[in-house]
Amino acid sequence: MLFRGWGEAVDGQWPDTATVVDHVGVPHLVVTRHALVRQVLTDPVTFRPDNALDAVTPIPVAALRVLAGHRFRLPPTLANNGGASHPEIRGIVADALHPHRVAAQRRWLTGLVRERVAGLAATLDEGRPVDLYAGLAADLPLLVLARLVELPDAPVGVVKDFARAALELFWAPLDSARQLALAAEVGRFHTVLREFAATGGGLAARLRDAGHSPDVVVGALFFLLVAGQETTSQFLTLLLHRLSGEPAVRAGLRAGTVAVDDVVEEGLRLEPPIVTWRRVAAVDTTLGELPVAAGTSVVAWLARAGRDPSVVGAPGEFRPGQPGSRRHLAFGAGPHRCVGAQLARMEATVVVAEATALLDDVTVVRPPWCPDNLTFRMPDAFVVRRA
Repeated sequence: MLFRGWGEAVDGQWPDTATVVDHVGVPHLVVTRHALVRQVLTDPVTFRPDNALDAVTPIPVAALRVLAGHRFRLPPTLANNGGASHPEIRGIVADALHPHRVAAQRRWLTGLVRERVAGLAATLDEGRPVDLYAGLAADLPLLVLARLVELPDAPVGVVKDFARAALELFWAPLDSARQLALAAEVGRFHTVLREFAATGGGLAARLRDAGHSPDVVVGALFFLLVAGQETTSQFLTLLLHRLSGEPAVRAGLRAGTVAVDDVVEEGLRLEPPIVTWRRVAAVDTTLGELPVAAGTSVVAWLARAGRDPSVVGAPGEFRPGQPGSRRHLAFGAGPHRCVGAQLARMEATVVVAEATALLDDVTVVRPPWCPDNLTFRMPDAFVVRRA
């Protein structure tokens, strides 16, 4: 699958502009160069975000009926909003995730991570394997997000099942039977979100007080749960897995010669959880010297842009602090840049600082596996044991 192999060149070469790729029967103009990806993301007038949440595999009528039965709608709110309402909605959400509020969670999160790391270390010392995804990373972002925006009180497992179902339904190549099953799961949780949007406090109340409709409140919560929670837990897992194969970096962290922040940024560059993002050309235009017709689906290959040799000297190597490392586009760019970037960074720095020692003297029993998906990597279990 093309979007699993961003470390490899397309058809043996690195395109100077872009290349057309067919994905589940739909042609996309895939953009890989850092400068061109940034151009697409920072110009929402020419390259609109309207298709950002469109299902990659067209949803069949039977599944659409299931979603309709749950009154499922995703109006323009955040990622898919190119209209006049976007700055205000984004501003309300950004205030809930303000850096000062995020920083205030660090002490609590550090205590929680230390407690979990101690338990995992004890299990490893007993000679038993541990799953660093399930035992450490899976629910951390949700627990922090719940404190920041006062999310509805729902079991963690239920929320994660919903988020992963949504990522699969809208961004994976699927058959109709799987789409029908996923539509039922996503629809059921959407009903829960709708109830909370009408009565809940925190972010939901602030959006209501600003005059936004229940559909917009639901859409904002939907986006936060899918993008703000699930992708961060995925990144934590991917980063820990990468560090398990980087003993020199771990030694530098122990010695204080490698900065935790640099490790996180290099991890975002090399192991981003979001591989691509979509835009649609609103008018006839060009990318580099390539003509792009209005209506063209444009796939901005964020992960490949982070490996552009014109930006970073050692694109395939994990070298924290190397020039260009922080120019990655893991959080996007422009007016739709990830509103939770500071939150994700804070969580990752805590996990790197507190949990990297778990990776010393271990053998990887089961590396994370990522299913086929246009945009999200969605790693699962990451199991290690003492060597």
